[in-house]
Amino acid sequence: MLVCMAQVDRFSVTMPPELGEGVRQAAARQGTSVSTWLAEAAADKLRNEILGAALDQWEADDGAFTQAELNEAAAQLGLAPRSDVA
Repeated sequence: MLVCMAQVDRFSVTMPPELGEGVRQAAARQGTSVSTWLAEAAADKLRNEILGAALDQWEADDGAFTQAELNEAAAQLGLAPRSDVA
């Protein structure tokens, strides 16, 4: 994937050495830079937070998801149903 950025936000990130090594290895496996890998990971985290907030609001408005609804969602995503959901 080629990402063209007209403007960037530069900052320093610190992390434990073993995590940094894992990030470098993951970026290398994907054939991308550490900066690109971290930017994509941050974007994924932000999307997950937004989705989580939307699902929380849905449940606040319409009640908790039923086990059947959760199982259907898992099936549509190609995931195994979770048995640990309260």
